[in-house]
Amino acid sequence: MFMNCHSWYSLRYGTMPVESLVEQAARLGIDRLALTDINNTTGMVDFVKACSNHGIHPVAGIEFRDQQHRLLYIGMARNNNGYRVLNDFLSRHNASGEPFPERPSLRDDVYIIYPLSSFHDNLRENEFIGVTPCEVTRLVWPVTGKMLSRLVARLPVTLSGPGDFFLHKNLRAIDLNTLLSKLTDSQTAGEDEYLVSPEEVRKKYALFPQLVENTLQLLASCSIRFDFETVKNKQVFTASRYDDKLLLEKLAMDGLKYRYGSGNKEALKRVRHELEVIDQLGFSSYFLITWDIIRYSMSRGFYHVGRGSGANSIVAYCLRITDVDPIELDLYFERFINPRRTSPPDFDIDYSWKDRDEVLEYIFKRYGREHTALIGTISTFHGRSILRELGKVYGLPKEEIDELVDNPSSASSRNEVTEQIFRVGNRIQDFPNLRSIHAGGVLISEEPVTCYTALDTPPKGLPTTQFDMYVAEDLRYEKLDILSQRGIGHIKECAEIVKENQGISIDVHDVKRFKQDPAVLRQLRSGEAIGCFYIESPAMRGLLHKLRCNSYISLVAASSIIRPGVAKSGMMKEYIKRFHHPGSFRYLHPVMEQQLKETYGVMVYQEDVIKICHHFAGLDLADADVLRRAMSGKYRSKSEFQRIVDKFFSNCRAFGYPDEITKEVWRQIESFAGYSFSKAHSASYAVESFQSLYLKTYFPLEFMVAVINNFGGFYRTWVYVNEARRWGARILLPCVNEGEYKTSIRGKDIYLGLIHVMHLEAETAMRIVEERRLNGKYTSLADFVSRVRIGIEQLVLLIRIHAFRFTGKSKKELLWEAHMLLGDAPARTSERALFVTPVRSFSLPPLEQDPVEDAYDEMELLGFPVSMTHFDLLETMFRGEVMARDLTHHIGKTVRMLGNLVTIKNVKTVKGEWMHFGCFLDAQGNFFDTVHFPPSLKKYPFRGEGVYLLKGKVVEEFGYPSVEVEKMAKLPFKKDPRYE
Repeated sequence: MFMNCHSWYSLRYGTMPVESLVEQAARLGIDRLALTDINNTTGMVDFVKACSNHGIHPVAGIEFRDQQHRLLYIGMARNNNGYRVLNDFLSRHNASGEPFPERPSLRDDVYIIYPLSSFHDNLRENEFIGVTPCEVTRLVWPVTGKMLSRLVARLPVTLSGPGDFFLHKNLRAIDLNTLLSKLTDSQTAGEDEYLVSPEEVRKKYALFPQLVENTLQLLASCSIRFDFETVKNKQVFTASRYDDKLLLEKLAMDGLKYRYGSGNKEALKRVRHELEVIDQLGFSSYFLITWDIIRYSMSRGFYHVGRGSGANSIVAYCLRITDVDPIELDLYFERFINPRRTSPPDFDIDYSWKDRDEVLEYIFKRYGREHTALIGTISTFHGRSILRELGKVYGLPKEEIDELVDNPSSASSRNEVTEQIFRVGNRIQDFPNLRSIHAGGVLISEEPVTCYTALDTPPKGLPTTQFDMYVAEDLRYEKLDILSQRGIGHIKECAEIVKENQGISIDVHDVKRFKQDPAVLRQLRSGEAIGCFYIESPAMRGLLHKLRCNSYISLVAASSIIRPGVAKSGMMKEYIKRFHHPGSFRYLHPVMEQQLKETYGVMVYQEDVIKICHHFAGLDLADADVLRRAMSGKYRSKSEFQRIVDKFFSNCRAFGYPDEITKEVWRQIESFAGYSFSKAHSASYAVESFQSLYLKTYFPLEFMVAVINNFGGFYRTWVYVNEARRWGARILLPCVNEGEYKTSIRGKDIYLGLIHVMHLEAETAMRIVEERRLNGKYTSLADFVSRVRIGIEQLVLLIRIHAFRFTGKSKKELLWEAHMLLGDAPARTSERALFVTPVRSFSLPPLEQDPVEDAYDEMELLGFPVSMTHFDLLETMFRGEVMARDLTHHIGKTVRMLGNLVTIKNVKTVKGEWMHFGCFLDAQGNFFDTVHFPPSLKKYPFRGEGVYLLKGKVVEEFGYPSVEVEKMAKLPFKKDPRYE
């Protein structure tokens, strides 16, 4: 009866979740329902499932609108094939960008319903005209009598009831980026677009009851169903499932010999067990496809890290998908795949940010664009961004919007308009807002992906599902996560730079040797990890020091307990205490000792949450895993989650546990599960950390160059430049004759790359390097200008950063010469002149050049000084009473220190006040940490980047010193001589 329903996936239009739409229809006694969201099928799988749960006959469709949001027609699928036809049609237009035709040539298993305003008198067999209740009186018998059978009742549904219309108007104003008061009727739905009972529908069409009957017949002829039981991934990699089994066995046994040598009975036994389970559950092709991707990427020389729960598998280890030995860490395979696991497994494969796109391109070409897609994601209206969007809709000036966003609870932000904004904002919190792309999820499907969803084509050009990972899991897709990260990039590039600079070849995959290297372990224990993947943050370096972390196993644990939930619950501090004093504590319960003895009774990994839920509270493994996933934000059913929570507490009562013990165990689970890593995931991170640590230990300068060139570390570039200097490098400014586009190294000389010069165009920078390679070094500024196409503005940037210092001339002389050569002329061509025109010579009086002026040029163009330090720029000569390396000798004392601010971490106290943790560099380039409690922070807040005078008490925790700041002031630099 209702053949034109919108859910909230009609973005910034509909106001109802899919489940609410179906529940409301069931309450009203509606037994047939069509979901026709605008230009998408995002909610269709959820819709079909909800209809099945409520005994409603579902119909799939799409409402097609043009770029002006004008309704063109509704496409309704007669069956699953028709649903695919509609998805294909929408996907093609999304990919090409072509507008939808006014009259589509869709016939196979599809009905097309036009609005009455687009009346066609030569309707095809599958075409109909939809008449809304307010249009009934416009129908005339002489006209309609001939084609009454082609007319259907179209009752659009957009709202949950009359009260939603104002909410809908706000969404439309946000979408159109217009004032609420300027919305027109044509830009919104009708106020009556909500579900009513079948009896009420018949009353609305009392003049033409045949329209209702036509509609019911149309809906009855349509059906849609999805299989939620069988895996949807590509079913076989070879010719058959049996051949897949044989190939996987062959590859696993070959890999077993590579990883463990001959005669390792324990490894052989486990490989055979895993192969049996993999074949039993039909996952052989999934492993082989992943192996195929790894094989391709390795053939291209790309580095990868296999992580996540997939690292529990010894078969994955033998296939070189991961580098984590599950036997060494006692990882159990059933965490990755087990017959009772409620969600499909997935592999997470990290590549360098430079290589990932090529790997994705291979996957799409290898397995076909019809059968391959990136997974979409739905971003929602969230937090303060809602206030900003609504502020514009209500016409607030930018200053008032900023104040509302920054201080929403302030009395000055409260008035009649802002109260309305808050009311509407609360309503649209968590409403879908935009479709986007999942960080790395890829589907490789047996059937064309459009059997299940239409596809978007974002800027990168790869088809992307309109549904998200949760729907993919419901359909039983096993996604592959092909992710990118900077850490892999700097490992690969460092090995290349070492080969070029020192002639040494490094096998960065020789992790077993790295984990046993005494020098690497000393580096780990000392926390000397700037630039090293995952372990370079102030908090992590402090934890390494506090734990005296000196082994792979302890680093695996540290990688998980650093996560926010453990620290917030107080269990990170408790873990360190128990680590140092293992006989000084009592286990909360005997089960905690039995299951968590390795980690001193503290839940460190996600597996620990599952263990405790299972062994302490008696939940079965499937429920325990659902609980873990729900707390990690990876499970959508709130009712199912609450059922398991209730079961946890009821089981504990039945076991006779005291309430205080049950509540404390639950507190630890609740605070921990949402942030913890699986042990395999932590182990994968630790492998990459050891690769970085090895390179940092033996090739520190090449390593820092690689980190600088890959950007995206925890710190800004100047911190890594400082680190390179601290390890003995001589840092040199960019140079057109000696430098490269990226930062480069020769011996111990590091030339900063032209890429770092702000406002220097990348094309110009690369042209400079390429011309030098082709035709030799530049001999003078005039020679440079004659060979490189460049304008005066770009040339001035290079002179100011002293990139022509090889000429022996000062910057000011070079600036005079540049203007003599180019003046205000546009950039010259790069064609070399047949005859060299003599350069007019001139003489200048001696021109003063202040080193401070150079430093300010460097800060302006690079973001940091190179020719002198931040401390050299201070007006004061004071450098602090104590240096960072001496802090342990001043525990309990109040000291005055100078520190160049590196980073700040903001934390809210239980009272809702802010406190900060600071990280600074002293005048010798060494790090130290500070704590700023709320009272001190209110009196002495941070004032942005710069050097601070700090007064505070030196404290230590497990041998790691920091300063509790009492007073703080930002110190002034010398005046900029360029503007005096």
